Amino acid sequence: MALFTSEPTKQMTMDSAVDSLLANTKSKLVGSDVSRVEGALKVSGQARYSAEVQLDNQAYGVLVGATIAKGTVTEIDSSALDDMDGIIKVVTDGERFLRNSQQGTKEVAPTQGAKEVFYHGQPIAVVIAESFEAARAGAHALVVEYKDDSDNAVLDFNNALNDAHDVNEKEGSDKNNEQGDPDKALENAAITIDHIYQTPSQNAAAMEPHATVAVWEGEHLTLYTANQMIASCKKQVADALGMDTKNVQLIARYVGGGFGSKLGIAPELVAAAIAAKEIERPVSIVMTRPQVMSATVRRSNTRQRVAIGANQAGIIDSIIHESTSSNLPDEAFFEPSALSTHYLYRGDNRRVKYQMVDTNQTLSGSMRAPGEAVGQIALECALDELAEKVGIDPIELRRQNEPDEDPSQQVPFSTRKLVECMDTAAKQFGWSERPKKPASRLEGDWWIGMGMAAASRGNSLQPSEARVTLKKDADAKYGVKAVVETDMTDIGTGSYTVFSQVTADMLGLPLEDVEMVLGDSDLPPASGSGGSFGAASAGSSICLACEKLREQLASTVGLYSDTMQLHEGRVQEAGVHAPSVSDALKEAGSKAAAHIKARINEKTGKAAEATQAQYDFDNDNSYTLADILSHYEEQKLVAKGKIKPGKNGDNYRQASFGANFAEVAVHRVTGEVRVRRMTGAFAAGRILNQKTATSQCYGGMVFGIGSALMEKLIFDKRDGRLCNRDLAEYHVPVNADVPQLEVILVEEDDSYTNPMHIKGIGETAISGAAAAIANAVYNAVGIRVYDFPITLDKLLDQLPDEPASA
Repeated sequence: MALFTSEPTKQMTMDSAVDSLLANTKSKLVGSDVSRVEGALKVSGQARYSAEVQLDNQAYGVLVGATIAKGTVTEIDSSALDDMDGIIKVVTDGERFLRNSQQGTKEVAPTQGAKEVFYHGQPIAVVIAESFEAARAGAHALVVEYKDDSDNAVLDFNNALNDAHDVNEKEGSDKNNEQGDPDKALENAAITIDHIYQTPSQNAAAMEPHATVAVWEGEHLTLYTANQMIASCKKQVADALGMDTKNVQLIARYVGGGFGSKLGIAPELVAAAIAAKEIERPVSIVMTRPQVMSATVRRSNTRQRVAIGANQAGIIDSIIHESTSSNLPDEAFFEPSALSTHYLYRGDNRRVKYQMVDTNQTLSGSMRAPGEAVGQIALECALDELAEKVGIDPIELRRQNEPDEDPSQQVPFSTRKLVECMDTAAKQFGWSERPKKPASRLEGDWWIGMGMAAASRGNSLQPSEARVTLKKDADAKYGVKAVVETDMTDIGTGSYTVFSQVTADMLGLPLEDVEMVLGDSDLPPASGSGGSFGAASAGSSICLACEKLREQLASTVGLYSDTMQLHEGRVQEAGVHAPSVSDALKEAGSKAAAHIKARINEKTGKAAEATQAQYDFDNDNSYTLADILSHYEEQKLVAKGKIKPGKNGDNYRQASFGANFAEVAVHRVTGEVRVRRMTGAFAAGRILNQKTATSQCYGGMVFGIGSALMEKLIFDKRDGRLCNRDLAEYHVPVNADVPQLEVILVEEDDSYTNPMHIKGIGETAISGAAAAIANAVYNAVGIRVYDFPITLDKLLDQLPDEPASA
């Protein structure tokens, strides 16, 4: 007999603490160190990225960037291309071409318009040809004339600080805040720290460049593209091109890293769409590395003042964090450097203040751990200096400044394991062997020092949806397969893997019988990858869809969902049901629904629903999922899950916490800094996969090495040209720069976050990592650097000659 099938949905809004079914599943794939399910495809070259898409009759485009910092395009002369082989067309669109990329989660087009130039490298045209090589040659030959106004461009951040203006708090991810009288408290403090810290602009330097292949079928536009957030990017495209969203489809099955640079659409996407429409052929545009670095997104440079006032024992009473960042004129994004300053340490008197300088340089936007990655450099270096002034261990200083609740909002922490992370990492690292006095340990020609810093990264939840289908499949191990569909992306973080683990545990199936379909905007819309909320948001919607499937199965076989165990493709009874008021209401609703369904079946001629009597779970009886599914129409069950943030986000301070420890060696003659080892301990709720989580932390710590010692975008102050716009000149850590890294994942369960009890982790690891290295440099040679990165020229003239006496 066939059962009636539908697409029921389980919705959840996080308004209170919730239990997690993952704690009770018999299968325990979640939390294990499962290797990436798509790993073989990637290492064998079978995972197809956007630039590798090949369509029939495909043409190729190369963007042309402006060669002035400010002005107007007056003429584009393509006559030099007339006799060049393979050139199809020079495409320009002064109104619709993207001037800037878009920020993450936005649902409208970014700033458009290619006639007026606001930064060197701004895309103004695209040359389309039969081959990439021909298009590149044509782009080099194109002649562009300008009305040059570069003399009035703002190209020096420090010289423009007097023109800093207030930020648009409504568009930002943090707000100005003041409590008590921080200036007076600072003035009256027994011990004070008051310094200016400067961090430079940086580039995400993802392996995969921005790329789009655009193809039109009538009025329908398909874009194979490299984006982190498919659902919002789809709306940006529709707005930019004046289209209905139903005619736009974005596909991004695999994304080769983003780190924030691909949160929104970038100039190559709209240019490809416009060009493909004009020549009536598919068009592929892959940005070159210099174009990616010049014309997408940078992390803003910052000027941060951190001032701390404490008593003789080091108890903080006043904390001030004032930050100025830069962006293009009329852009709202500002670097939220003080995000964690709001809640990381105690202090009755506090101020967070933001300002921004308008500059004619590449758009600034989110880059991995926006805010915390650079803000905690300043804050954690200041804490280290305070500990030295007080004369206590840096860990002890932080321990005694632990707040009982979020001091800025007076709300409790959902969980907070900073002290446990510090203590755990310190023991493993050997912190007790740290030289107590700076510049006191010399090994050969190398000064040795140790440093530490706390880490924190706010946790959040975004609306997400997913569909899960449970169906019979003769090729599956137990005759049943699960198919998960959501437009969530995998940017190298392990989405395919961790979502497969969650689904397998929830439905009692082996990992190989879970099919994950991601990265297509025609699928249910998810949060996308970014902000450390991707796994929690998209994963929760998948978890809820699985819960709904379990409820349907339980109803069919006569069990309660909390007494039904799914394992190895079978259903059995386990545990005792604990009825509640909500259960009674659900049961009454189920009976009413069953009555209505029976009436519908009677009128439509559908077979009656199978009775529960056919399933007898006495004597530990169990039944196969395949047998149960055979009674449903099409021998399958379908359910959706929807998650939304709720009151928990306001009523509790949610964050992941950690601690980074570093040992460095500084050459006594050259000032060269080498990181010898690092240890990090991080608490981020339930860990979905030990291997992928650890890898994310490795990546964050490597980012910290780059931020501390080498990464810096350099703009020519004459014409705004980005000087180090490739991976030869923009230095990122390579194998020789990265020492042995040790990651400790501290156990934690946070029932206020989501139905999986997980938090973001990768961006937590970068937070404080650079500060730990900077503090280690001070411990090694007794030199504090306030202008990052710490290059040898900032140490050379101050290097000690002999070890300090103990």
